[in-house]
Amino acid sequence: MPMNEEYSLPYNLFLIGFMGSGKSSVAAYLHRKYEMPLFEMDETIAEREGMSIPELFETMGEEYFRAAETALLIELQSNQNTVVSCGGGVPMRACNVEAMKRNGKVILLTASPETILTRVSGNDNRPLLKGRKNVAGIQALMEQRRPCYEAAADLTIATDGKKVEEICREIFQRLQGTPAD
Repeated sequence: MPMNEEYSLPYNLFLIGFMGSGKSSVAAYLHRKYEMPLFEMDETIAEREGMSIPELFETMGEEYFRAAETALLIELQSNQNTVVSCGGGVPMRACNVEAMKRNGKVILLTASPETILTRVSGNDNRPLLKGRKNVAGIQALMEQRRPCYEAAADLTIATDGKKVEEICREIFQRLQGTPAD
């Protein structure tokens, strides 16, 4: 069923947060339910570069990957009503935050280190968790990123113990009121 005009946003939604906070799940739901175009930044970059994120980190380096993220954000500035699931490191660069805020609302999704560990435990596609896939390692990296995440966010949504539908409903309630189901 096509998206109702009243739910079309005149800006993009940029989902930020630590890996495992729910960005991809929330973005996929918004894409399906409201027919919002979707950009999964890591997938888009991996597809364009012809290699996985761990391979990109290993062969090209983290700086190359971060530059690709910035280029993609700049490319998306002409869009509207698009949901963008950002990689966990995107808000660590001031130029990325500026690019997101030019034509979008930045939504920070949060979760506890324990929830994050549960969500990422079976995934080995997380280069920054190498040797840190435990509550203490996740907590340390989260604390390192927290100031940048919070500074970038237009709104913050805790995802612990919530279904994707609840998170999306909360996003819309806080942005513009509740869309019809």
